[in-house]
Amino acid sequence: MHLAPAQVISIAPTVAGMPGGAAPIGRIPVSDVRPLVDGGTRPAKSVVGEVFVVRAKVFREGHDAVNATAVLTDPDGRDHYFAMHSDNPGLSEWSTTVVADRPGWWTYRVEGWSDPYATWLHDAEIKIGAGVDEELMCAEGVTLLRRFAEAVRGQGTDASEIDKGVAALEDTSRPAAHRFGSASSPEIRGLAALVPLREFVSPSPAYSLLVERERALYGAWYEIFPRSEGAHLDEKTGTWVSGTFRTAMERLPAIAAMGFDVVYLTPIHPIGTTARKGRNNTLTAQPGDPGSPYAIGSPDGGHDAIHPDLGTFEDFDAFVAETKRLGMEVALDIALQASPDHPWVQTHPSLFTTRADGSIAYAENPPKKYQDIYPLNFDNDPALAYAEVRRVIQVWLDHGVRAFRVDNPHTKPVAFWQWLIADVAIRYPETIWLSEAFTKPAMMHALAKAGFQQSYTYYAWRNSRYELEEYGRELAGEGAAYMRPSFWPTTHDILTPYMQYGGPTAWKLRAAIAATMSPTYGIYTGYELMEHVARPGAEEQADNEKYEYKDRKWFLYEPGGPLESRSLAWYLKRLNDIRGWHPALHWLRNLTFHRADDDNFLVFSKTRVVDGVRDTVLVIANLDPHATRETWVRLDLEALGMATWSTFDAHDHITNQTWQWRADNFVRLGPDSEPVHVIHVRSH
Repeated sequence: MHLAPAQVISIAPTVAGMPGGAAPIGRIPVSDVRPLVDGGTRPAKSVVGEVFVVRAKVFREGHDAVNATAVLTDPDGRDHYFAMHSDNPGLSEWSTTVVADRPGWWTYRVEGWSDPYATWLHDAEIKIGAGVDEELMCAEGVTLLRRFAEAVRGQGTDASEIDKGVAALEDTSRPAAHRFGSASSPEIRGLAALVPLREFVSPSPAYSLLVERERALYGAWYEIFPRSEGAHLDEKTGTWVSGTFRTAMERLPAIAAMGFDVVYLTPIHPIGTTARKGRNNTLTAQPGDPGSPYAIGSPDGGHDAIHPDLGTFEDFDAFVAETKRLGMEVALDIALQASPDHPWVQTHPSLFTTRADGSIAYAENPPKKYQDIYPLNFDNDPALAYAEVRRVIQVWLDHGVRAFRVDNPHTKPVAFWQWLIADVAIRYPETIWLSEAFTKPAMMHALAKAGFQQSYTYYAWRNSRYELEEYGRELAGEGAAYMRPSFWPTTHDILTPYMQYGGPTAWKLRAAIAATMSPTYGIYTGYELMEHVARPGAEEQADNEKYEYKDRKWFLYEPGGPLESRSLAWYLKRLNDIRGWHPALHWLRNLTFHRADDDNFLVFSKTRVVDGVRDTVLVIANLDPHATRETWVRLDLEALGMATWSTFDAHDHITNQTWQWRADNFVRLGPDSEPVHVIHVRSH
């Protein structure tokens, strides 16, 4: 951040007198400010310490020098100035990197201004160099530098170097060229950069910037069904015994040991019995089938209650406390739908859609039918719907939850989410909302603009180099100002053919790409065990955990256990360790792609400078899980912060090997070794 620039004349345009109320063009025109979300009607987003680029077009009439400054205004109204530089003078493009140092509502704007010192430097250098109007240029320089010195002192800065320039220009005993050299010294030019003399300052409109905590951008999520953690088959009765919050707590140290930041719980509420689904989504439940936790509500309560099998609120509080003690936080699944047995069906029937035959409409996503679920209707009685959901959310806020994964938010009004998220943020601005919306891009973007801090993505279905590069550029580009992606290789609803048939290699490389390309990624429990058998005719696991208990017998896969070698827990821990070591992986917008001769290879890097130290991670992945492949990788060394002829030490965090690399490097990756290099770039 720079000192507040000195200003002589400031012109803030108003709409007074403009036809149709059109905003007037400033004395120094500023246009095309970016990032800009929906024309500035929605806030751009960043997190504390995240660097991002502000761009604009700034120009003026004639040939006098123009300059620009980006200004961030913090929640207390203090301005923070960032000098912009001209990227393309012919197109009047200016940019700079900015950063906000604390959470809250900020604004940003771009100020265009006339730069009289730069104008004089340009003209005087040409004329004095040519021996034209030498004394006139020196005299004009004296007048200018005196104004400059006065403005600099007004900012509380020492202007003695400028005084020396004035004295030199007034010394007619010296050649004009020498006098000009003193008035254009590095010291004076430096002051012009830090506290410039700005005239005709013309600000763009101020646009909103929402700065949030780091977890809104960066984190590793781990999903569990609490009822499965500790669930077991009773040998005497042959019936299943549900896991509880207390038994699920026993799993938390292993999750923390793998390096995860957020433990995401699928719905924990009472489950209805009417139209309860059986195993694998069958229409008839057998005795002992627990039903889908997304069929929320029974005589035991609704969204504000806990399933009796899981325990009490005291048990839940203990689970939240233990999660925090281990350095993690809890995210709760919010599914705004009800089973036919939900108390709302009797107490608030207007929350649902009644069909022509008098029945309540259940959920459908043709050809899928969810007879055990009634969707909420937000149009019959909006005030009631809004109030009831807000009341429910408050219950969980009161019990320490500050992150919510929202199931199918695209089936609810966007306006509702905008209101709910904003209302919660009044008292709990640290709350994070993750949108589980696998739907059309326009809706996904709208939900992000409405307030969701994070969004599920199409990552599970982007497998080729072209698809991943195109998607990565989209997510890290202009969309990063409002939508933060969360990469999930699988979920409890998604098991793609790539994961079904790719073997352990596919499970490694999809986790590695997710963990390094996106600052936030998620793992569904059981990923360590590579549960890859699909239900026939569906891209989801056979024996889906939504409809039954899963006893994974984790003790068999623990270190020293008989099946330890079959678990990828060590690999997930390694990926999360790498993420912790490298701040470059905590950001999204710093994504750069490189080339490889074989199109089956994906190559990208991320770079971040922290306390003057450049941190760079280079990822090379063979996307073909079935074959070991060899290729030449062509690196853009300038993007890595090096000259094109440089060499560097490439330390692979996966194999712990180090090689000396340059711009072109031969690599071999695949099932017979490792499918991915995650390389720490150590420049010489």
